[in-house]
Amino acid sequence: MKKLLLFGLGLLIVLFAARKLVLPKIAERGFERVLSERLGAPTAQLEDGIHVYICGAGSPLFDAKRSGPCIAVQAGEKSFIFDAGTKGSQNLAPMGFTVDKVEGIFLTHLHSDHIDGLGQMLLGTWINSGRTEPTKVYGPVGTSQVVDGFNMAYQIDSTYRTAHHGVAVANPASFGAIAHEIKLVNGSKVVYDNDGVKITATMVTHEPVHPAFGYRIDYKDRSIYISGDTAYDIRIAGYAKDVDVMFHEALNMEMVQTMEGIAKKNGAKGLEKILFDIQDYHTSPVDAAKTAKQANARDLVLYHIVPMLPNDLLIPVFVKGTNAEFDGKITVSQDGTIVRLPVDSDAIIYEDGMANFR
Repeated sequence: MKKLLLFGLGLLIVLFAARKLVLPKIAERGFERVLSERLGAPTAQLEDGIHVYICGAGSPLFDAKRSGPCIAVQAGEKSFIFDAGTKGSQNLAPMGFTVDKVEGIFLTHLHSDHIDGLGQMLLGTWINSGRTEPTKVYGPVGTSQVVDGFNMAYQIDSTYRTAHHGVAVANPASFGAIAHEIKLVNGSKVVYDNDGVKITATMVTHEPVHPAFGYRIDYKDRSIYISGDTAYDIRIAGYAKDVDVMFHEALNMEMVQTMEGIAKKNGAKGLEKILFDIQDYHTSPVDAAKTAKQANARDLVLYHIVPMLPNDLLIPVFVKGTNAEFDGKITVSQDGTIVRLPVDSDAIIYEDGMANFR
């Protein structure tokens, strides 16, 4: 019995020592391996096609799995970003998307949650990019004012970075952004057409925010549509006709109404009013599914998720009724969701681009 106890004690000592000495080494090697795969990896080495990175799947409401609205797209060798919500730029690097070669940032509209990460995103497109001119930022009327504000806010910081890193890394000539305002009264307009990549801005309904845009991206035989924020709008089905994947915002009305009722019960009148108001300029998951079916889209990815979904068990509640409207695959995205559409193929490949970092 005494020998057994001594053996057990010895085994515990060995296991404790292994935990203290061996596991940190394993973790360190894993850390280095992940960094070697992701840190500064050139995005352009991917298989030819459209690659979509959900850098922000959420809304202004806190959600641990979903940051402010942000979608990055690589089409061929061209890279773009659509909206720049909170944490969008930080989320991209772990996903293997480098922002230094981005051709342009496209804003769907000027609500704060779609632009509040723009300053940090512009630092990423500037530092160590080799650019000789500022980053292009496309968006509706008012984009110039937003861009000028960020340029001014970050001007002092830029002088520090140039002094510290030098002109080769932080070139003053390429600091900040240049605004390109899209004049779109109604319908749609091609706003980028280069090297086989075509981006079309489309009008959506987000009153009192006007104008507000969605964007269609076509590259070779693959295509996607990004809705931005919008109420249910029959026009979107026409803009997104036959796309491979529709990326559509979604707000579950019943869940928000539950939140509204609780806010009222707790006497939070301001919050109650906000929760009531947001229901008239967003789209329910069921209506997003209906739009995808009308567009003949193959898959539907929901983003700008409202309300927050702290537990995946709530996802079936969030999408209740969508299968009756749309036969294709429906995905409730989160930060790190990647969708790959290789050319000359019907494949739609889904990945979790931040799995190794969680």
